[in-house]
Amino acid sequence: MAVITCIDDLKKIYQRRVPKMFYDYCETGSWSEQTFHENTSDFNSIYFRQRVAVDMTNRTTQSTLLGEPVSVPMALSPVGLTGMQHADGEIHAARAAEKFGVPFTLSTLSICSIEDVAAATSKPFWFQVYTLKDDDFMERLMARARKAGCSAIVITLDLQVQGQRHKDLKNGLSAPPKLTLSSIADMMTKVSWGLGMLQTKRRTFGNVVGHAKGVTDPGSLSSWTAEAFDHALDWDRVKELMDMWGGKVVLKGIMDPEDARRAADLGADAIVVSNHGGRQLDCALSAIRMLPEIIDAVGERMEVYFDSGIRSGQDALKALAMGADGVMIGRSWVYGLGAMGEAGVTKALEILHKELDTTMALCGHRDINQVDRQILRIPADFQGQWAD
Repeated sequence: MAVITCIDDLKKIYQRRVPKMFYDYCETGSWSEQTFHENTSDFNSIYFRQRVAVDMTNRTTQSTLLGEPVSVPMALSPVGLTGMQHADGEIHAARAAEKFGVPFTLSTLSICSIEDVAAATSKPFWFQVYTLKDDDFMERLMARARKAGCSAIVITLDLQVQGQRHKDLKNGLSAPPKLTLSSIADMMTKVSWGLGMLQTKRRTFGNVVGHAKGVTDPGSLSSWTAEAFDHALDWDRVKELMDMWGGKVVLKGIMDPEDARRAADLGADAIVVSNHGGRQLDCALSAIRMLPEIIDAVGERMEVYFDSGIRSGQDALKALAMGADGVMIGRSWVYGLGAMGEAGVTKALEILHKELDTTMALCGHRDINQVDRQILRIPADFQGQWAD
């Protein structure tokens, strides 16, 4: 195997090993994919200030997220369907995150269930929930998360209505995958993926099938998902969900300072500046362009995390230097998972950590908690002056 030195190396292996519909599910944005691409390309407008003759010994990237120690201020974002990227994928990712010392966030629409992941790990993980209309299901879902020892929930706010993702529609994305001539032909070329899937019984949404009313098999799942999301979501409903959980809450999908202030007013422990990886509202500004304004609005009131577009440790450091208390990675760890399972997720974390640590040193810092905007060169018009 070729030497793996960066996240892009993992991505190339991932593309070779995973069926096209699941690769496309990960590597897609909504509509024209403008926001999806600018989430990553806008990092290129931000530069570092190199410093020399600074003692670089005894460096540390250790920090805290939600009051818990972490080896680096980074968490694995919730990603649905990861058990289709690699057999038992959520278990593999959760184990890798636990060993590395960072939080793992399990998606409601995971293939492995809350109980599966809890049984395979020894430390609490975070659990992501969507804003669903069915209070009975939501209460039971949160009760299961409490019983499993989840230390926080991450409420996704930007998926009341699903953005159109052309690739998913064309591929007929589903779990388990729909068998067509083209999908069968493609899967037959993904030998290691297929062997893994043959050895597991987990091939559909483990948190939903058998738990949500009327969803007893994969065939009844599609009609449930079409009706489940709460189109009437408002801030009062968000507060109801926070109270329903009663523990630490992270609100994900914040892209406007006013929404950030509303989240702080509700008493959320943290927010995630995120545009869902460019998968929801296309032609919105990239998450990194919005981060400084949101930090300035609520950074003193709550923890602010950043998500959407991180493909390197340098990207992560730029977000942290702008004021984020932590970063969340999604596609980067999925590439590793699809490429090499648990070892691939570990490799992705190692790559990101090394890039972050080395860059921090070359900017003249030894402690990630002391890094600020002084290490960056940001264009004066990076956020721009936008007419209302």
